[in-house]
Amino acid sequence: MTEPQPPLQSATGESAHVVSSGPSRFGKIALAAAALIALGAGGYAMMRGPENPPPAAQPPAATPSQQPSVDDVIAKLEKKLAENPEDAEGWRMLGWSYFQTERYAEAATALKSATKLDPEHAETWSFLGEALVLASKEEGRMPRDAKAAFDKAIKLDPKDARARYFQAVAMDLSGRHRQAINAWFGLLEDTPADAPYAEDIREVIRNVGTKWKIEVDKRLAEVHPAAPANGVITDGPHKAAAGIPGPTSDEIKAASALPKGQQEAMIQGMVGSLEAKLAQDPANADRWIMLMRSRMQLGEPRKAAEALQKGLAAFRNDGASARKLREAASSLGVAGA
Repeated sequence: MTEPQPPLQSATGESAHVVSSGPSRFGKIALAAAALIALGAGGYAMMRGPENPPPAAQPPAATPSQQPSVDDVIAKLEKKLAENPEDAEGWRMLGWSYFQTERYAEAATALKSATKLDPEHAETWSFLGEALVLASKEEGRMPRDAKAAFDKAIKLDPKDARARYFQAVAMDLSGRHRQAINAWFGLLEDTPADAPYAEDIREVIRNVGTKWKIEVDKRLAEVHPAAPANGVITDGPHKAAAGIPGPTSDEIKAASALPKGQQEAMIQGMVGSLEAKLAQDPANADRWIMLMRSRMQLGEPRKAAEALQKGLAAFRNDGASARKLREAASSLGVAGA
């Protein structure tokens, strides 16, 4: 039996346990969280589509017993795929749904089925890679199958942001810190100026540079990000969400194909699950931002404002996190920011 290897150092300068306890992986590397935010919250408005805008007035909130369950939606997708296992979009949607409930191994299994049926879809490969990272039990290194998925995504689409980010993480974990920094700089230059995760990339670069004594401040000051995004969500308070890697057009199409009741069940179930997680662990700024964005896109600005105030209360002794919440709330148009 070989001796266990010590974990390599992550981009934060901490031991990089690729799989650690809880939902966060790679220590404090924040772009993974940003991608998860987009998949969970940015997708809500897109799933609705222009023909299903948020209602102007909300009915009374459902009681816990009436709250639709995302698990029910997953069960219906599973049944649908059992009847038609050749539906690549269905497998992508199931993988996306599993991902939202942090069932990463099952998400990876579903996404593998999607890649077999549609092997030329770059976003599915990079999404598979992220699910494999989060499901992995390896410590301190990128799982081989995840790296292969990211490599495949890059081969199909050299601009795939998720794959580029995680390829740089793999470089950092393997000791190629300068190469990782250069890769993150390349991603930063291609990142829309108004993308919320741009600062996360900068933070990762700063942390790696500080840990390994690599000068980055001058380059950070001189870097020129891409023009503001002109993606699916660009109007008003949603503009800031446009640049985050989110659901692909196929995933949106698959979600839109669900009956309206199932769409609502999925959306409300995810929001309910998010609130339950925050009740258990309120010290998670990214989830508070996800909740605020979700409420705004559901046409519930009052609940978004309530989420902001609860989040600020959770970070009353953490000025940096409170500032992050206020900045995000301001970009989303949440009252009280």
